[in-house]
This record gives sequence, structure tokens and C-alpha cells, in this order.
Amino acid sequence: MLYSTLVRKAVFLDRDGTIITNEGDLGDPDGVELIEGAKEAIRMLYDAGWLLIVVTNQAGVARGAFTEGDIHLVHNRIDELISFDGVNPIEQYYYCCYHPEGPAAEWTCDHPNRKPRPGMLREAMLAHDIDGTQSWMIGDTARDIQAGNACHCKTIWLTGQNRVTDETTPMLFAPQLIDAAKFILAESQIS
Repeated sequence: MLYSTLVRKAVFLDRDGTIITNEGDLGDPDGVELIEGAKEAIRMLYDAGWLLIVVTNQAGVARGAFTEGDIHLVHNRIDELISFDGVNPIEQYYYCCYHPEGPAAEWTCDHPNRKPRPGMLREAMLAHDIDGTQSWMIGDTARDIQAGNACHCKTIWLTGQNRVTDETTPMLFAPQLIDAAKFILAESQIS
């Protein structure tokens, strides 16, 4: 049996507050609004050969705000908005519907895929032969940074407003995804 020696590099992207605006539970595709520069950032990373994986907590299912099917509708809408020339740059969406305090019993637990735990990233790394040390995690919350750090990814926090602790120290702060993408592309040319 032959084993692949090819390891890939990826950019893991949080969804809400990173790619799209969202302050709460979003289960309606009509509510999807891209953050300024997000489409351009995603295209730049894709064109440079980065594998793009979305990892997102979606506890609205556990809270009964929307269904798992609604998540797919939102992701389909994101794909429509960011696609170009018939290309969908997002390789895959990973999502976690669990929440330890959700009223929906089947979704109520402290699941290992729920960020800040790294379960979604680890699943993607195994499924796509991704090397965490050559990859990035970009998000707007401490739990995004913690999940990325747990997988030895380089991390970019899209806010400087939160308190930084040992678990949440990112490699870099950036205002928006477009700024993070430009940094990653510049850094990869130096490496």
C-alpha cells in the first residue's frame, strides 16, 4: 500500500465575525452579509494555493434558534457570494452545533469539536492531510486562537479588543480578513 507523503497547508477560517457579519444566531441565508474585503481575501489566498477550511461553532442549533439544515443554507449562500469564475474557494465547512447549556437535549454537551477545543481543526487535518505547523487559523475570538494554538497553527486574531492570555496569544492581530490574507501571502513569500 502506498502512503501519501504530500502534506498540505491550509488557512482555517472562523465564519461569523471573520467572513460574514453576525452578532447572534444566524440560520437565515437572507441575513448573510460578507465583511468588507472578505471575498477578495479568500480569492487571494485561494489563488496562492492555500486550502481554505471554515470551522465554526453553531450553537444556535442547541439553543433551538435554527436547524442543522439552516446551517447548510447559510453556507450555500456564502458560497454564492464568494465564488468566482465557477470556482468555490472553500474546500469544506466544519461546524459544531453542540453547546453545554442548550435546551435541545441531543445537542447539549461540552463537545470536543466546540472551539476553543480543536476537534474540527483536527478532523480537517486528518481528512485533508494538513500540516498544522504550516497552516493558519484566523478568527475574531479568543476561542478561535486557542483552537489554532492547540493544533500548532499560526494564528491571526481579527480584534485587538480582547484580553490576551497565555492560551490566547496570537502570532498577529489584524483589523480584517483582507489584512490577515495580505500578511499570510507576504510571510509565505519570505519563508
